[in-house]
Amino acid sequence: MAITLNINGKSESVDAAPGTPLLWVLRDHLGMTGTKFGCGVAQCGACTVHVDGAPTRACVTPHDALDGAKITTIEGVEGGAADAIRTAWVANDVPQCGYCQSGQIMAATALLRDNPAPDDAAIDEAMSGNLCRCATYMSIRRAIKEAASLV
Repeated sequence: MAITLNINGKSESVDAAPGTPLLWVLRDHLGMTGTKFGCGVAQCGACTVHVDGAPTRACVTPHDALDGAKITTIEGVEGGAADAIRTAWVANDVPQCGYCQSGQIMAATALLRDNPAPDDAAIDEAMSGNLCRCATYMSIRRAIKEAASLV
């Protein structure tokens, strides 16, 4: 049975099996490949999207539980915090392999939206669920601090 999801401000009709994780609906049904698969058990953060503004792991979130929710993916994240994060990410050479970056950016954007001047502890807490295979954690922290000064 098809359901309609609000993704990046647009209504998207999705006909997927009940319980299909949002990650696979985004990638396989809608062709939105910016959200990445990392672990499949909500431990790495590569699949982070925003659901009603909150960072959410798409790999374990059933799409059919999101009726009425506002879903934002890396393709649709926008605003001052998102722009500042993107600028700081590039300026600080954060991406290495890049695989975790969409999840990192989604988590960092939510952090700055909710806390425009985070200290190290707030950054560490907000980003703790996002793993980076290349261990660019110090660059990520530096970029978030720089982005906070740009917002």
